[in-house]
Amino acid sequence: MEFKDYYQTLGVSKTATDKEIKQAYRKLARKYHPDVNPGDRASEARFKEINEAYEVLGDPEKRRKYDELGANWRLYEQAQQPGGGTPFWQWSTAGQPGGGFRTINEDDLRDVFGGENPFSDFFNVFFGGAGPTEARRPRGRGTRARAGRDVEQEVELTLEEAMRGAMRRLSVKHGGHTRTVDVRIPAGVSEGSRVRISGEGEPGTGGARPGDLYLRVRLRPDPRFERRGRDLHTSIAVPLTVAVLGGEAQVPVPGEPPLRLRIPPTTQNGQVFRLRGHGMPAVGKPAERGDLYATVNVTLPRQLTDEQRRHFEALARLDKQAQ
Repeated sequence: MEFKDYYQTLGVSKTATDKEIKQAYRKLARKYHPDVNPGDRASEARFKEINEAYEVLGDPEKRRKYDELGANWRLYEQAQQPGGGTPFWQWSTAGQPGGGFRTINEDDLRDVFGGENPFSDFFNVFFGGAGPTEARRPRGRGTRARAGRDVEQEVELTLEEAMRGAMRRLSVKHGGHTRTVDVRIPAGVSEGSRVRISGEGEPGTGGARPGDLYLRVRLRPDPRFERRGRDLHTSIAVPLTVAVLGGEAQVPVPGEPPLRLRIPPTTQNGQVFRLRGHGMPAVGKPAERGDLYATVNVTLPRQLTDEQRRHFEALARLDKQAQ
């Protein structure tokens, strides 16, 4: 077993303050969290290393022992063997400030990873007093604490709800009991987005933390709009006379009043107008919105009055003269 340099794992110096250690841990944990890197085993392994390092350096007592022993931890490995002396998890600090015996409960260190031992052999020898096989063995004093599993379910939203954000009242069932949970779904979510509700998954055992509830978003198709990232695309009907002479047209916006769009003279069928900042908002940043694109669909009259026909015939004669 090689010595684990927990300071190097978190990228901090040995003189780092508790605040600096916590900041470094949070930054790395966000970067390598399994939810951010689904299916990436390398990131998962790195995430476990980061958590192991913070379990030690984030605890003043464990950090003190780690700093005192350092790379000399092998001297204490013998205490784990039969006849090796006092077990390391009852290592004596008598004669030092705050001396005495301290028992470390390794169950508390594993509830994040369920029944799997997330820590290295070095950690188990240094702080837990049990190797990976022993750590997974049921204990005689009762059921080992185990974190609850995460739960996932789908939630369907309209495009308008995704634009504004929405509330959902959910019934969560666990162990024969049903609880009602009000969930706020942020504006800007897209198809497949996951909304995390902390602590609403399966309950843990032995006092361990419960799992989380994840809502996977499904968007109901909207015949008026096509979504491409944060941009929205729609089609607007423009009468032939407005397309030729100019005028105004209304552009729909999900969950908001329609916009008035100026149509310049001789606008062509299929011409696209861009309305900046009227698309979908970014999650958590409602002021940052995509754009709305309106494609002109010139509508032709289906029937003509006698007067209309005379005007179109006169226009046709003018067109011939201009050729």
